[in-house]
Amino acid sequence: MRLSDYRFGSISVDGVAYTEDIQVLPDGAVRSWWRKEGHRVLPDDLSEALAANPELIIIGTGYGGRVEIAEETRKLLAERGIELLALKTAEAVEAYNELSPKRRACALLHLTC
Repeated sequence: MRLSDYRFGSISVDGVAYTEDIQVLPDGAVRSWWRKEGHRVLPDDLSEALAANPELIIIGTGYGGRVEIAEETRKLLAERGIELLALKTAEAVEAYNELSPKRRACALLHLTC
């Protein structure tokens, strides 16, 4: 999977454009990603990603980095031995493209804010 053409409000995954927040799972599935509290990531917001058994979850916190990762989310990932990278979405896209060929990774991307 290759992420490209990220700009505020849109991204391409293997040449297919998306204009809503997405999850890219290790099996290649791309799904919508909605959070209960909008700009805060809670443990329940990771259910599909966790079901994919990742080694690494990369969260794109938005164009300006407004999305926050709740402490209970960080704790859950640490307890499960899953590495978390929380970066502005442009940086998260770069990290995913670099790391996903080497590791079982999920990208959860907020495309605006």
